[in-house]
Amino acid sequence: MKKIIVSVTNDLSTDQRVDKVCCTLHKDGFEIVLIGRKLKNSQPLNRNYSTKRIRLFFNKGFLFYAEYNFRLFFILFFSKKDILLSNDLDTLLPNFLVSWLQGKKIVYDSHELFPEIPELVHKPLVKKCWSNLEAWILPKLKNSYTVCKSIAAFYHKKHKTDFKTIMNLPRDKEIQLGMFPFNTKDKKIILYQGAVNLGRGLELMIDTMPYLKNTLLVIIGDGDIIDDLKQCVHEKKLNNYIYFLGKISPIELHKLTPLADLGISVEEDLGLNYRYALPNKIFDYIQAEVPILVSNLPEMKQIVLNYKVGEIVKSRNPKELATQIKRLLEKDFSTELKKAKKELVWEKQEEKLLSIFNNLK
Repeated sequence: MKKIIVSVTNDLSTDQRVDKVCCTLHKDGFEIVLIGRKLKNSQPLNRNYSTKRIRLFFNKGFLFYAEYNFRLFFILFFSKKDILLSNDLDTLLPNFLVSWLQGKKIVYDSHELFPEIPELVHKPLVKKCWSNLEAWILPKLKNSYTVCKSIAAFYHKKHKTDFKTIMNLPRDKEIQLGMFPFNTKDKKIILYQGAVNLGRGLELMIDTMPYLKNTLLVIIGDGDIIDDLKQCVHEKKLNNYIYFLGKISPIELHKLTPLADLGISVEEDLGLNYRYALPNKIFDYIQAEVPILVSNLPEMKQIVLNYKVGEIVKSRNPKELATQIKRLLEKDFSTELKKAKKELVWEKQEEKLLSIFNNLK
């Protein structure tokens, strides 16, 4: 049985993509060890494969990345393994070095264009460091995959790489209904689930809500700007129309998503990372048979055009957006959603994933 050490920089509990990859590989007969970090609010894990969490002294900024990569290097170096699976650029350096030093196979899963994330827009020196690291290592990798065709094409053009595409789709599962912890009677529910960070379009949605009657906005997730958004909602006296539920487990989220009338993914075009984004929340909405409203960006709008499961944002003016949402909430996408959810499932990606790991170069 071949052993794969999988590494990420998060705390493992909400990373559904990595869990799906690990489960697929484990089911195919690989021994899996998933390594992440331990946070104060980390939730207990119950997985079919082994996990290891590292408790750090530093949890943000340069010192976090330096400490985590340093410690990950030695864990990987002194652990028994056959294959290394690095997730995103912030775990790639120690994986690559151990692979090179010990002659082990390495696989790279790029979830996004890491140097292009909005948080680095105003940090040119930091962005250059990550870009240089990417330019040094990526052309040397033989086994790589990413979440969408646009990112794969970008890397091919820039670094002459051969990234395969493994879309971040949800598992095929039955719809289960939970209950929101507030009164939703006679209200339409607009749902956002995911990271609450810069560029997600949540400020726009807050500005849009005063123009929508009998409608609630529910935000599930956590991130850098959540306190600012809560303050904004308070100042605009919208506390009875916008609810923050924080970070919840995937199991609980699965029960809440189907309660929505509309799922949103209205990211701003803040650089290439968002421009080429194909957020997994879009597919979670579809799997829950919830119509979607997405930004006019290449990958996400193509899902709407291909499957007819919602609409593309026509205007980012709050009043005009509210008008579009009102009309959208009156439409019926049930037939298209039932058809799309059968196609857009993780089970249809597993064969491609296993082909990579069973035919490593």
